[in-house]
Amino acid sequence: MAERLSARRALALVTDDFTELPRGADRPEPDGPLAWPGYDAARARAAERTGEEESVICGTARVEGTRAVLIAFEFGFLGGSLGRRAGDRLEAAYAYAREHRLPVVPLVATGGSRMQEGMVALTQLQRVARQSVLTREAGLPQIAVVRDPTTGGGWATLGAGADVTLALPGAQVGFAGSRVRPADADPAAYTAQAQVASGAADAVVAARELRGTLGRWLRLLTRPSGEPAPPPEPLGAAGLPATGWEAVRRARSPRRPRAERYLAAYFTDRVALSGDRCGGTDPEGMLCGFGEHDGRTVAYAAQTGTATRPAGYRTAARLVRLADRLGIPVLTLVDTPGAANDAQAERQGAGSAIADLFAAVAGARTPVTTLVIGEGGSGGALALAAPGNTWAAPDSYFSVIAPDLAAAILKRPPEQVRATADQLRVRPQDLVELGVIRGVAGPSRVRPAPPAPPGRPAAPP
Repeated sequence: MAERLSARRALALVTDDFTELPRGADRPEPDGPLAWPGYDAARARAAERTGEEESVICGTARVEGTRAVLIAFEFGFLGGSLGRRAGDRLEAAYAYAREHRLPVVPLVATGGSRMQEGMVALTQLQRVARQSVLTREAGLPQIAVVRDPTTGGGWATLGAGADVTLALPGAQVGFAGSRVRPADADPAAYTAQAQVASGAADAVVAARELRGTLGRWLRLLTRPSGEPAPPPEPLGAAGLPATGWEAVRRARSPRRPRAERYLAAYFTDRVALSGDRCGGTDPEGMLCGFGEHDGRTVAYAAQTGTATRPAGYRTAARLVRLADRLGIPVLTLVDTPGAANDAQAERQGAGSAIADLFAAVAGARTPVTTLVIGEGGSGGALALAAPGNTWAAPDSYFSVIAPDLAAAILKRPPEQVRATADQLRVRPQDLVELGVIRGVAGPSRVRPAPPAPPGRPAAPP
């Protein structure tokens, strides 16, 4: 069972210098907008018990050096529920964040909308959603921390609707609260761990680590940069392959460095983005997040050498769009034999997931850089590749289809697979000559020839 923290204790976990924002005038309505009998008395008891005047506390603070607007829910005040006065405070906090160009950090613990205010309370979710959209459009990050419990509309807006969602261990998290679920519902499905496993939240963070983790996220997401990320230096074989089949063999070698090694060498610090927000994750096939390279933030989406699943493509698309909104350059590492093609992948929408990633990369205004570090298998690899800014490591290949599969489709015998690889021109140097990639990274330094003058053929590379 998770510890149920008060709003002030939650704030103390992440900062030491919280300054509350001006509250403005509260609405003088006897027993609220519905004139609910005893509502004023219930609010007075809640205030006496918690020392707070409403269910949310809004202010500014520095979290590990980064200034932000913090919104802390007090669950002891009528279950942290949202009413019209709470909506006023939230709207003012978001407006302040946009005016002062600050990220927003909701520390959520709520049971949902306040019944004593009826539909007036429920419509506060629309106000919150509107403020979140305006803040997103302003290019400001929103990082939510969900505490115990986070249910109802508070989860569906401030929690699950944030750019990044962190959760305290053991917290009850879900749209349905404990008193309104089916009697036979599995309680394990309504936990922070379950939300991370299903792709609805990014990570479970222990209370003692929350300040440091939140501070890293804030630091990395508040440093826009218009410069493209440089491609990483290759970590594997340096020489170029002599034949197409040699390129394939080297890319498939179990000794070839994979994405994790590249990311560890490229970044001095990293935080991981996880989940497609559609019920899925692909931790074995796609690594996404933000990191620090040469003192600036770079977002990354990296295939790991396995067949990429639909959730992996959707997570990468989520990463690219978030980086684009925040003005952060993106690095992608291509390494997959192709998209997962089993029946489950089809049921999970493989085609639409790949299409969504193609669209995210194509529509990105922030610069995207790609390095092919292993296998570049068909459209499942191309979806992650930056048009006009893709590079290849010497021990990689890129192909419309794997040569062995191409030979099978063409009904060629196995002994013709090698010749098929040559015909497909899959080697890094072939891709440069074809104009598919910008060049080969590393010591080989193969670059395309400069454009020929009109009327003259281009020189060989």
